[in-house]
Amino acid sequence: MAKIKVDGNEIEVPDHYTLLQACEEAGAQVPRFCFHERLSVAGNCRMCLVEVKGGPPKPAASCAMNVKDLRPGPEGQPPEVFTNTPMVKKAREGVMEFLLINHPLDCPICDQGGECDLQDQAMAFGVDSSRFHENKRAVEDKYIGPLVKTIMTRCIHCTRCVRFTTEVAGISELGLIGRGEDAEITTYLEQAMTSELQGNVIDLCPVGALTSKPYAFQARPWELNKTETIDVMDACGSAIRVDTRGREVMRIMPRINEAINEEWISDKSRFIWDGLKSQRLDRPFVKRNGRLEAASWGDAFAAVKKAVDASGGERIGAIAGDLATVEEMFALKQLMDNLGSSNIDCRQDGAKLDPADGRASYLFNPTIEGIEDADALLIIGSNPRFEASILNARIRKRWRMEDFPIAVIGENTDLRYDYEYLGAGPDTLSELVAGTHKFASTLKDAQRPMILVGQGALARDDGAAVLSQAAMLGTDVGAVGAEWNGFAVLHTAASRVGGLDIGFVPGTDGKSAAEMLGDSDVLFLLGADELDMTQRKAGFTVYIGSHGDVGAHHADVILPGATFSEKHGTYVNTEGRVQRGLRAAFPPGDAKEDWAILRALSDVLGKTLPYDSLAQLRAVLHEAHPHLAAFDSIAAGNAADVSALAGKAGQLDKAAFASPISDFYLTNPIARASAVMAECSALARNAGQVAAE
Repeated sequence: MAKIKVDGNEIEVPDHYTLLQACEEAGAQVPRFCFHERLSVAGNCRMCLVEVKGGPPKPAASCAMNVKDLRPGPEGQPPEVFTNTPMVKKAREGVMEFLLINHPLDCPICDQGGECDLQDQAMAFGVDSSRFHENKRAVEDKYIGPLVKTIMTRCIHCTRCVRFTTEVAGISELGLIGRGEDAEITTYLEQAMTSELQGNVIDLCPVGALTSKPYAFQARPWELNKTETIDVMDACGSAIRVDTRGREVMRIMPRINEAINEEWISDKSRFIWDGLKSQRLDRPFVKRNGRLEAASWGDAFAAVKKAVDASGGERIGAIAGDLATVEEMFALKQLMDNLGSSNIDCRQDGAKLDPADGRASYLFNPTIEGIEDADALLIIGSNPRFEASILNARIRKRWRMEDFPIAVIGENTDLRYDYEYLGAGPDTLSELVAGTHKFASTLKDAQRPMILVGQGALARDDGAAVLSQAAMLGTDVGAVGAEWNGFAVLHTAASRVGGLDIGFVPGTDGKSAAEMLGDSDVLFLLGADELDMTQRKAGFTVYIGSHGDVGAHHADVILPGATFSEKHGTYVNTEGRVQRGLRAAFPPGDAKEDWAILRALSDVLGKTLPYDSLAQLRAVLHEAHPHLAAFDSIAAGNAADVSALAGKAGQLDKAAFASPISDFYLTNPIARASAVMAECSALARNAGQVAAE
């Protein structure tokens, strides 16, 4: 720690702090354009100038000078820094004047207007006139893809976007070329950016040079209602803000959550908002004479009742989809219990995970933030770049810190960081368990090794055996213990952990999702759209969901539900963190919240559920599963459960592991209804074809 005086106030800060960070710690406001806490220091903009007592007779860039670089006073007094002297004020006014020489005066038509750092700091630290009357320079706009709009004449060359793509996203797609007034930010060959995190440069840009292309000219920030909620495009549960105007979602932005997404979100999370209003189910439908026809709620419920009454409990099944909330799955589970059925499943993909094995057997036990504490990593059957882009960025962050050996069993693909490729399938895993592979010793030598198991290794016939082998390896190399549990299951579905927590899996003699699809008289699909419907032989199918996707196409009755932005609900992310999503808008037409549909249906079926409001439902839920009442906390799994899992044997297959996500942009009904995601998907496919040729 070091003592320093800022504007006369003495404070103590870590000696690795920059002067800018020390000044902020002391409560002083220091303007900046190029400095960002999560990026390397560039020192480009010179807006953060301060005066250092005893230093050279000129202002110093506070972002590029460390506290430990300051000299104490002649009698050992703490070094002094000033942020509001006449010298500093004049210097900042001069810098701002230079920045505005070439900046266009187009605030009224700029999408950044109202939330622009340049606007705010020009007001606070600039002057009301300029001494420069030369013509402003113009820069040609660049095409960098369908997501980010460029107006490069506004660019002030802070290079935040360049540093983000290189350091955080892991691919050098943007760079600065030229010198002086010919300097430009570009993708060199003017091609679309390929990173799954590229949309974050929109938030980073302190001017209007990089803005959201789909959101362009849609709304102004002061028109929007802002709702803080949770992202469900993957299982990480990133903190997001949904901005609405009236009933319509206009954009989705990230919120800071150091434990999960820091301040980044994936492009799928940010840009699927147009899919929230496309291909929506806004009224009930009943199939008559082979065609779905619009019907009233009463008619739809009557059709369901007729089918249920004609069947027995053992012939009725229910499958929950990847975006379902805990509340609606709990309500459906209770309804199925009342109907005498134990045929329920939340594992659409057939993943071999069972809550009977203990919570630690299906959680990302080290936590997302805990990745930074790990010192060796083995990835089994997963491509975290597509399955959980935010988590992958955290792995890359840890990889950049210092020596961090990473190895992969599965697909040999670009993960945006270096790794050792060990092999494609279970044979390689068996070698590691036997200790005959050299990377086994790397894991054993590590203090906190981590074993990441993806759904590509679990959603197959030998998934249980693979899970057991991975647990055995984790136990052998010391990854599983009281102090550190590095056994990490990476989920791809936002609803999966919540479903496993409440036991939404087949009971004794119950059927799995695949079995229900092939043999049921009545099948309830709660937003289940990722099933292989070519195998469907089930009889009467009831689809409760929001979009006209695969499930709706094969339904006999459609009951229109709400999307994640249109209902209050609980989700549990891959690390077991209980999170609450809030309603930002209302469902269209006659659509209702899913739990309310199930409550009304239960009444018609004569199996009335014991609650009339979401609060009452949650009271019953929390009584049955108390850990779900503790929002934003993790009920840690028992490491002994992982060790017990290691004792279960099984026959391993020879087939290679493959990631369950073949197209990052089209993984759920909302994404498939999005025109923006469709364009991104087409670009990615074309890029893959070109690369293959």
